[in-house]
Amino acid sequence: MNVVGEGKKAGKQWAGLAVLMLPLLITSTTVTVLFFALPAIAADLRLSGVEQLWIVDIYTFALAGLLLPMGNLGDRIGQRRLLLAGSAVLGITSAGAAFAPSAEFLIVARGLQGLAAASLMPGTLALIRVMFTDTRKRQMAIALWAATLSVGSVVGPIVGGWMLERFWWGSIFLINVPLVALVLVVGPFLIPESPDLDASKSFDIASGTLFLLAALPLVYAIKQLSSGGDLRACVAGAAVGSVFLTLFLRRQRRLAAPMVDLSLFRNVGFSLSLTSAAVAMFSLVGTTLFLTQYLMLVLDLRPVVAGLATSPAAVTSILGATLAARIARQVRPGFIIGQGMLSMAVGFLQVVRLDAQPDPVTLVAATALLGWGIGSASAVTSDMVVALAPRSKAGAVSGTFQFSTEFGAALGAAVLGSIGLAVYRSSLLGSDLTGMPEVPPAAVRETLGGALATAEKLSGESGEILRAAARAAYVDGMHIAAVSSMAISVLAGVLVIIGLRRKKADYGAR
Repeated sequence: MNVVGEGKKAGKQWAGLAVLMLPLLITSTTVTVLFFALPAIAADLRLSGVEQLWIVDIYTFALAGLLLPMGNLGDRIGQRRLLLAGSAVLGITSAGAAFAPSAEFLIVARGLQGLAAASLMPGTLALIRVMFTDTRKRQMAIALWAATLSVGSVVGPIVGGWMLERFWWGSIFLINVPLVALVLVVGPFLIPESPDLDASKSFDIASGTLFLLAALPLVYAIKQLSSGGDLRACVAGAAVGSVFLTLFLRRQRRLAAPMVDLSLFRNVGFSLSLTSAAVAMFSLVGTTLFLTQYLMLVLDLRPVVAGLATSPAAVTSILGATLAARIARQVRPGFIIGQGMLSMAVGFLQVVRLDAQPDPVTLVAATALLGWGIGSASAVTSDMVVALAPRSKAGAVSGTFQFSTEFGAALGAAVLGSIGLAVYRSSLLGSDLTGMPEVPPAAVRETLGGALATAEKLSGESGEILRAAARAAYVDGMHIAAVSSMAISVLAGVLVIIGLRRKKADYGAR
């Protein structure tokens, strides 16, 4: 009888985990899907360049600024309650975005989607801590959680590209609605509420406001950097964000019940896990953005085919995460995280081997190694962060972890993107453009897409010369970004192995 009861309990736990993965999958695909749909949206709603930027960026701004406050709020009112409320908002705003009649309407809907995602993501990780009290099961569940994030970023372009070829652009938002409805229907029965609600203290609005005022200017500065915007605006944003971040941290030190427990950062496992997760996303996103454009603009693959070309990363991410969870009780966490970072470094080395001609073997090797590395490293870093924090603060800690990865991803796109594009411009201007009627215009020098569009307007050999030169220059930029990512990954991997060498498999000190 006990065996039957335990079997039912375990079945309910894993079914509940499957439900938790649905909103996580939605939020992880939202950004990548939009990139493919943006040209169609711009044509239909007659968007200006500024409006296009806001439609993309408002989601990131809302998500980054609200992850930590929402995670903290969930610790006080209940993570399941907040997750279900956020799911409802996500479903409503997705339906609204699908039928948006104007740019302004779509921008507001996207901002509310970012708010909903911020209320969902910390809860998905925090509730795993509640649902799985057994260490081995918790590690496996969190490994699957980490793999879902990686899979979502790969599945998004495949599903989005397929739908855009068959339906109108709103379908990429509308697909969220039935998934959200399933969460709302079965979630209350399969997902438990946290028994350790920290409701003794009211939600600290001042801390939440200070964090928002810190996060938004910092993310804005990164966006300015990545898009080659006004340098003064970039510096001003970074300065304002730094001031409010300082005020936020000072307030946390004075509070009896802070939004972020800074004492956790004294634990080397906690601080190195956060740092290595951010560094992994920095290097991964900074290079894979180039790799995605390489597949579509250099190799001229359709979005669906380009998505399928990166699918080995989804498979190896799952394998890496689940294997890491299985050996986590026997192998020290520093070695698992370190080998993940070093595997990514070897993957970036394969990216350096790619050129303007198709090389399927090298491409598969690159994406498979990157997937393995991020999957195995993320499985352990995310579990260590949650395990080392009190269960009553799981939401705030999850929000902190996810903010660090979001910030690392945004910073990687900005820094490595800027470096790669600078190399692209330099390489293109240094190319032999004999036969060109004139010096390439600004659009050619700024982006590969602009160069290819200009090449289409040129007649005969001139177009071919510009097209070949631009693609070769872009590959040069991608190579430099990949080399930078490789160096960062090697350094981070070695530091993690050394820094966590005394951490045992149960995250205790030797």
